[in-house]
Amino acid sequence: MLNLAAMLEHSAQEGPSKTAIVFGDKRFSYAQVNAVANQVANGLASAGVVKGDKVALSCPNLPYFPMIYYGILKAGAVVVPLNVLLKGREIAYHLKDSDAKAYFCFQGTPDLPMAEEGWKGFQEVDGCRHFWVITADPQSPSPIEGTATLGQLIGKQPPTFDTVATDFEDTAVILYTSGTTGFPKGAELSHANMAFNARGTKDIINLQPDDVHALVLPLFHSFGQTCQMNAGFSLGNTIVLIPRFTPEAVLDAMQNEKVTIFIGVPTMYWALLTYEDKEKRFDLESIADTLRIGVSGASSLPLEIIKGIEAKYRIPIMEGYGLSETCPVATFNHLHKERKPGSVGTPIWGVEVKIVDKDDNEVAAGEVGEITIRGHNVMKGYYNKPDATAEAFKGTAWFHTGDLGRKDEDGYVYIVDRVKDMIIRGGFNVYPREIEEVLMTHPAVSLASVIGVPHDSHGEEVKAYIVLKPGETATEDDLLAWSKEQMAAYKYPRIIEIREALPMTATGKILKKELKAEIAG
Repeated sequence: MLNLAAMLEHSAQEGPSKTAIVFGDKRFSYAQVNAVANQVANGLASAGVVKGDKVALSCPNLPYFPMIYYGILKAGAVVVPLNVLLKGREIAYHLKDSDAKAYFCFQGTPDLPMAEEGWKGFQEVDGCRHFWVITADPQSPSPIEGTATLGQLIGKQPPTFDTVATDFEDTAVILYTSGTTGFPKGAELSHANMAFNARGTKDIINLQPDDVHALVLPLFHSFGQTCQMNAGFSLGNTIVLIPRFTPEAVLDAMQNEKVTIFIGVPTMYWALLTYEDKEKRFDLESIADTLRIGVSGASSLPLEIIKGIEAKYRIPIMEGYGLSETCPVATFNHLHKERKPGSVGTPIWGVEVKIVDKDDNEVAAGEVGEITIRGHNVMKGYYNKPDATAEAFKGTAWFHTGDLGRKDEDGYVYIVDRVKDMIIRGGFNVYPREIEEVLMTHPAVSLASVIGVPHDSHGEEVKAYIVLKPGETATEDDLLAWSKEQMAAYKYPRIIEIREALPMTATGKILKKELKAEIAG
């Protein structure tokens, strides 16, 4: 038997009074979190939810998320975390596609009325039988007339529960891909997939029992869910939940809660580096004294940002690589090995990475090809999508990521770009990430994103979107002339547009598809 809820249960047994969650001025012990999770499991059982049923969850980084998440697992059901920004029509798609039988949805705020959108989506799906609103105050009535609340579901339930036995290969979580192409697909991840990856993360970053995490990565995404919530809970760590990323919120948590671990995406590190008031408002020396390690993932971290963060906060920034389909970690810059700037490291224990050409033949060291992955972290498949699953594996045990990369002679992996992001200009392959790295070295540039735009004679032309550092006055012509000096003629961007900000996902990735849509529109 293996149930992912053991991540919480073991720590609740070993240290029941230890602080599991910090949220603002509230603190919850491991015993308290486990007790509420047991009440959720009892509530689900009383509502007729059985082993293998899918239960959707829309919730920001609040204490309710882990309490409900582990409660669903304890009941033997499958967690389907949903992006909190989804609208009613999109929610209906996810509920129907996952065969969800029940749905927990946070009430939201005036600016983000989650329960209203959730209720709209729920009403469109006949197979989803239960809708519970998570109210900020568990004693409050539902803001949606005629619906029940989490508080009403669990109010009279006992705080003990005999966790349903699940097998290694039983599905624990269905994580939906971001849907960069077509409709989102649900990656079906087993208890073993998730547990191995969480425990592997613990070893990779050398988590200690007294570590304190600043958790700002959205918990509906695999990065924060596996690498901080599950990994941290498995060792009895304290998780400081931050519902929405701002540099102020993160630095405040680091200073007041003595945070030792921060895991983020490149745009978060960029914001922490460029935040102008950090020295005035916070004791950066004290923060740096406590911080032990920083981890970056989701996309490659520009070298200029790595250098800046390490100099300012005196911590090593360790990069890793993975996808929702791999739980997510596949490679990592291991602490005990040489760190190579620009690399996402080597495969984690039990995982293999192979770089292949279009015919699925492994390429030589240094050559660019598609990254494929095999190991305990790879999903079972896309839920109810056999064709998409077959396309992803191509008749092998290797998951084809759609990412371009290369390996060096020592087996270190370097991300080149997404296959679909590669620009073909006049017959030459141009990799946007390479151009972005060069642009980031310009003293006036704070952030850069590069895409291909249609061109009559060359097929595609290179366009760069630039965010300048505060106070900088470089013009588009200045940057174009500089780029021409720094890059080969077929590479440098002929079109440069300066903007105040770039569109981003909830996980902090730059939304290139929105930039491309502007061109197409």
